[in-house]
Amino acid sequence: MMDEIAILGVGMHPWGKWGRNFVEYGEQAARDALADAEVGWDEVQFVSGANSVRCGYPGYVSASTFANALGFTGCQLASSYAACASGATALSIARAQILSGVCDVALVVGAESTPKGFFAPNAGERHEDPDWLRFHLVGATNPTYFALYARRRMELYGDTSEDFAAVKVKNSRHGVFNPNARYTKEYDAADIANSPMVADPLRLLEICATSDGGAALVVSSLEWAASRGVDNPVRVSGISTVSPTYPNSVIELPYLASDSWAAAGDETMTFKDNIAARAYEEASVSPDDLDFAEVYDLSSAYELDWYEHIGLCERGDAAKLLRAGDTALGGRIPVNPSGGLGAFGEAVPAQAIAQVCEMVWQLRGEAGHRQVDGAKVGLSINHGMFGHGSSVICTR
Repeated sequence: MMDEIAILGVGMHPWGKWGRNFVEYGEQAARDALADAEVGWDEVQFVSGANSVRCGYPGYVSASTFANALGFTGCQLASSYAACASGATALSIARAQILSGVCDVALVVGAESTPKGFFAPNAGERHEDPDWLRFHLVGATNPTYFALYARRRMELYGDTSEDFAAVKVKNSRHGVFNPNARYTKEYDAADIANSPMVADPLRLLEICATSDGGAALVVSSLEWAASRGVDNPVRVSGISTVSPTYPNSVIELPYLASDSWAAAGDETMTFKDNIAARAYEEASVSPDDLDFAEVYDLSSAYELDWYEHIGLCERGDAAKLLRAGDTALGGRIPVNPSGGLGAFGEAVPAQAIAQVCEMVWQLRGEAGHRQVDGAKVGLSINHGMFGHGSSVICTR
């Protein structure tokens, strides 16, 4: 097992479309995390910032930007960008600093202020940038990508539009109880069927919105936590930021082609399987040990893929798990008790950190009406562009 670190405090700025500077969201989340941890800002020795490429130069140097907002103290800094994996990457850097003895206590923070509408590549002509090309050459927005994956499930496993809608119904039922979620309305199947078609077979209510938001963690060595009287903290037991081992069996945007999977692939261990496997290995746990999971539901159909990639069921059986009620609160393995990104929306550098915040509230037994009974082990998972893994396992 990889050595563990403690999570002493969590903080979050509510998700929404607030139209304010991202620094404000990150600063509030950081101050809330420090207060939750009962740690003074002047005690923090290291700040690990998750970057936002949409928020100008301050977004590219987020750690120093947030440190400036809190008041420079001379602490050490690192800023990282890995698209949707940015938050997990920032946490992994803080963990490395703590376990190597460089620091005892660190702040991890990410925040985003998003434009209206779907994400698009940065402005300019960049003919060697695969992400620029997928928009300008193919016209493939993120919902197009989600719809292709949904169609794949329908063709291979017989999943239906009703199954995809049931994911949204489940997660919206959870999100009603989350004060930090942007959407706290419970939707039924008719609401989803009546929402506009965006990318067949996915409708508007089944596609994750873009949002503003911020999230932060205060983490420390177990020894430093004990010195503050915290003897049984929530622990970070595993983090995965892996790249693929083999070429992908399906083409992942923004790539427009893949290496020869037929010659070199491994059907039993795709990239997304690989992400969870590394986290399980570090934490010395298996899928059977999980009490709940927070997964990357950028579309309702996409959530079903993750059931299989994190080992909750065999390939093709995700819809059966959903239909049996196993992944709802009260079921065998609740998925997205927070409401998921469908209830929050994407605030890219903050979302992997927000998933960890939810794990902490669940493992402390502080999640209120969305509490998973007896939760001891949780897993979060998403991934960044260009094959960048992102998973965290927390235990208590």
